[in-house]
Amino acid sequence: MTEIGRDKVLRAALELFGRDGVAGTTLSRLRQASGVSVGSFYHHFAGKEEVVEALFVECIALYQSAFIAELRRHEDPRAGVAAVVAFHIRWCMEHPDRARFLFTERRPGRGELAEHNRAFFGEVLAWWRTHVHHGALPELDLGTAFVLWLGPAQELCRLWLNGEIPAPGDDQIARLGRAAWRSLEREQR
Repeated sequence: MTEIGRDKVLRAALELFGRDGVAGTTLSRLRQASGVSVGSFYHHFAGKEEVVEALFVECIALYQSAFIAELRRHEDPRAGVAAVVAFHIRWCMEHPDRARFLFTERRPGRGELAEHNRAFFGEVLAWWRTHVHHGALPELDLGTAFVLWLGPAQELCRLWLNGEIPAPGDDQIARLGRAAWRSLEREQR
């Protein structure tokens, strides 16, 4: 199967997993929807779990790459914090199928995913430490920093993706950016 065939399987998986869930998508339905032969399918994937893993890595790599590009645009920590909140919400709105998949599927951090995560978190941590060094951001573990930084934006996106609230507006996005900064800015002594 060429890369085009592999991409067909991943595109079909994104659609089917979004509509029927991973558990509700059979391997035969996935193969049929992708339009590839059985042999072609098994050339790249040993089974559905490998498709799930490959799709997760693809989605997270796209997100992380765009996140880092946005973060690099901002030397000022306050602007960077708010811009990444806005980025996160807008990325979810522009890629709802990918965001929904990332929200619902938790993959173990191994192999290719672990490599992406190491590079991503290394860049975020370097940006963060620069601002800790200059006294703008507090010394926090990355988990706590991400929860304070993106937790409310993540919940807003989850609610929107589930159809529980209307699409986020610019005022909401700006408010969450300001709130993230207030929760992260270093306390002055």
